[in-house]
Amino acid sequence: MKGLYPIAQFLLRCALGIGFLLPVLDRLGYFGAAGSEHVAWGDWPSFVAYTHQLMPYLGVQVASFFGFIATCLEVLFGILLLAGYKTRLMALGSSGLTLVFALSMLLFLHFRAPFNYSVFVVSFSGLLLASGSRFPWSIDAYLERSRKNPRANE
Repeated sequence: MKGLYPIAQFLLRCALGIGFLLPVLDRLGYFGAAGSEHVAWGDWPSFVAYTHQLMPYLGVQVASFFGFIATCLEVLFGILLLAGYKTRLMALGSSGLTLVFALSMLLFLHFRAPFNYSVFVVSFSGLLLASGSRFPWSIDAYLERSRKNPRANE
């Protein structure tokens, strides 16, 4: 089973990273216009309207700001999880962000919404990834080897 750990952790990092980047591309219209098949938002205004649904207690402008912050965090988490840099911190951050998202869906959409889209699974996967003691096949592992043996990478 120990031999599966690096593979499983790498695949989890990739799944989480890609899972953050694809929705960002969707809300920027990369996969087609709003209303197209297999497109959740298709443009920024549609994404802001959805964000406002998850935060109905805020005005649209404030919801748009929080949507922008969430988008920036998703890009950061996605890229750094794929690279395996600051993996524990990115995994914890991604877990927290998706937990807030899941709870907002639970409270303001429908109790089944976060389960239909497996948002709790994504959140707790980030938590599981953060619990690892080492991160093979990552920039973190390379940097750790460099610190332990500076001449090995020359």
